[in-house]
Amino acid sequence: MDKALRSLLTEKKSNIIRKWQHEIVNSYPKDTARFLKEQNDVFANPVGNTMTLGIEQTFTALLQDDESIEVHSFLKDILKVRAVQTFTPSQAVNFVFLLKKIIREELGKAAEDEHISKALLELDVEIDQLALASFDIYSACRDKLADLKTMELRNMTYRLLQQANLVTERPDIDTSELKAPEGSAYEQFVVKTKRKEGVK
Repeated sequence: MDKALRSLLTEKKSNIIRKWQHEIVNSYPKDTARFLKEQNDVFANPVGNTMTLGIEQTFTALLQDDESIEVHSFLKDILKVRAVQTFTPSQAVNFVFLLKKIIREELGKAAEDEHISKALLELDVEIDQLALASFDIYSACRDKLADLKTMELRNMTYRLLQQANLVTERPDIDTSELKAPEGSAYEQFVVKTKRKEGVK
């Protein structure tokens, strides 16, 4: 990052983080947003604490030139939380793009300087890449959540069949060599479809 821009952003760091946090909080419903703003206890408000740490670490990492730092990794916990909420993908990740607007608002007229303006365009590219990485993280979290829901539904169905005595062990399977995915042990069973004698 350009040294002059880094110096300006370091000076404005606390305000930028505060405004960025404000934008994220306001993306939640009013009641939730009010709670996130007013509850400062880490244990009572883990979501707010996760959000604060995530954006502070992310912005600090953006100011550094260490290419070994995976900046997006600091947003993982925030995106995990948003993945289980009612956000669409664009709503969940939009807060990353808002950082560009916040930075320019804080820099004010300094952002109009030709040298700073050029450096900001380069920073914009980094933020766009951060947003793309965030989409990947969010999608992976949603996929994992869908897999867990599917597995829970399958397990629940199996338990219901088992309680109704509608499953039996499959004689054609050697269970000692069965390599079924975790949570799908019921694959070694078959559904009983033959009616009991006397039942019409």
